[in-house]
Amino acid sequence: MPVTGVIPQLRTTDLDASIDFYVAKLGFALAFRFSDFYAGIAIGTQLLHLKLVDEPDPSITFVAEGGHLHLYIATDDVDNDAKRLKRNGVELRQDLADTPWGTREFTVLDNQGHVLCFGQREGGKLPPRAPS
Repeated sequence: MPVTGVIPQLRTTDLDASIDFYVAKLGFALAFRFSDFYAGIAIGTQLLHLKLVDEPDPSITFVAEGGHLHLYIATDDVDNDAKRLKRNGVELRQDLADTPWGTREFTVLDNQGHVLCFGQREGGKLPPRAPS
C-alpha cells in the first residue's frame, strides 16, 4: 500500500480563532475551508485539518500533564522559528533546548491547548525518509 501522506486532525471549539492562530501566529497557510466546521492548514507540503466541535479536545489535559505532544513539526531552522514565533506573540511553553536524543526543540500551545513541538536534528539534518 503506497501512502502519500498522513494528515492529523485537531479538534477546536473556535474554528476562526484556530485558523487565525495557525496562519497569523505560526505563519502557516489556510489551504481550504469547508463550510463553518472544517479547515485545512498547509504546513509547507504537509496538511493539518481542524474540525469544529462542541467540547474541548479531551486529550489536552492528559497530554499536558504527561509531558506528551499532539504534533511534532520538523523544521530545518528551529532557532529562527522560535525567534519568529516569539515576535508573533507566541509564548514558548518549553524554551529552545538541545535534547539527549539529538534534536533541538521547543514547544508551544495552540489556542485550544494542543501541545505543538517544533524540532530539528543536530546539524540541521532531518530524520531519514522511509524507503519508497
